[in-house]
Amino acid sequence: MELILWRHAEAEEGAPDLGRPLTPKGVKQAKRMAAWLRARLPEGARVMASPATRAQQTAAALTERFETVPALAPGASPQAVLTAAGWPDGGGLVVVVGHQPTLGQVAAWLLTGQDAQWSIKKGALWWLRLRRRNGGAEVQVRAVIGPDWVDD
Repeated sequence: MELILWRHAEAEEGAPDLGRPLTPKGVKQAKRMAAWLRARLPEGARVMASPATRAQQTAAALTERFETVPALAPGASPQAVLTAAGWPDGGGLVVVVGHQPTLGQVAAWLLTGQDAQWSIKKGALWWLRLRRRNGGAEVQVRAVIGPDWVDD
């Protein structure tokens, strides 16, 4: 199984929190990262997004065919994200468009087995893969990239 943790792009400040849209810079970030992803995603990749407007807009830059998952809303637990994604036995590739600090906590737990507060930059993603071999399993990092490293 592969899992992409994609933090929503830059959003406007204000309230209500769930209704905050992307800034013009955030729209560019989302489009830039979506183009990078689109060129690399296999057919049939599943895309899930938080119900927050900023996550919905980020996911929509990649595809119109994404699933809104309430369990990915701001404040979600790392376990809720992993359960929603079907980790580790769901198979295939799942893109999760969500929020900090949850996505950083998920990355930390998957890579170290420890609770930790790791930061994922706005619009950036972590691409992880579960590799099973010799009766064991390990999580590998395939890519960590932010929108400032991707060409327009």
